[in-house]
Amino acid sequence: GDWDFWVDWKDRRFWVTVVPIVSVAYPAAAQAFFWEKFRLPFGATLVTLGVLAGEWANRYFNFVGFTYFPINFVWPTILLPMALFLDAMLAISKSYGLTAVVGGLMYGLLMYPANWPLLSAFHVPAEYNGVVMSLADIMGYQYVRTGTPEYIRMIEKGTLRTFGKDVVPVSAFF
Repeated sequence: GDWDFWVDWKDRRFWVTVVPIVSVAYPAAAQAFFWEKFRLPFGATLVTLGVLAGEWANRYFNFVGFTYFPINFVWPTILLPMALFLDAMLAISKSYGLTAVVGGLMYGLLMYPANWPLLSAFHVPAEYNGVVMSLADIMGYQYVRTGTPEYIRMIEKGTLRTFGKDVVPVSAFF
């Protein structure tokens, strides 16, 4: 979804909770199929490689070739380390239950550290017209889209803020 399209939308609140929850469904289904039919623990990795190949082709031909966005503004989330851990958990434990609990938990927890080397360059502060903001925010202002992260950032000032300072644990729980 939109959480995965744009670098400036890959924020610390929603991207880390939405993307792992949405992206674990197909790898888990393929993993179950390959394990049941062939006893091969690489279904999640195989499906993730296919998804990433399709995502890179989509980002390059549609976003770069058709709408002329820079490729470093629309790179997809790297899901391969998470899928490798999911498959390794199944190979080691040979248990669907343990793979679902421990592997699924680590699938969600590994997403941010696996993508941080790519994302960290866009969190560098820079001065733009006398205002200090991150490079991702500057890119969001330079490349105008129909939907902007500013709308999403206004949402986090709503009722979810009453739970405390940080909304990530609350949104992850729900």
